[in-house]
Amino acid sequence: AEALLVIPKVLAVNAAKDATELVARLRATHAKSQTGGGASDPNLKYYGLDLIGGEIRDNLKAGVVEPAISKIKSLRFATEAAITILRIDDRIILNADQQQ
Repeated sequence: AEALLVIPKVLAVNAAKDATELVARLRATHAKSQTGGGASDPNLKYYGLDLIGGEIRDNLKAGVVEPAISKIKSLRFATEAAITILRIDDRIILNADQQQ
């Protein structure tokens, strides 16, 4: 979870905004969308940062849609690359006379 917070923090800092306050408000909003009971609002999960105005907003209403298909493909590619690396079991061994 901490690794995912790096992206909004860096974006807020680069936009010359108060990163700590913005990310804290965003985390609180996302937490409200995940709590059980009558206090939760499932639409809050679409909230993100508006770095021009320095506030949080509903990104779905603003027309910002995350490219889920490209994220899924990237994760699959990364998984396949990691599996391929782990399957490599050959070693290159130099003979004593070839080392010179």
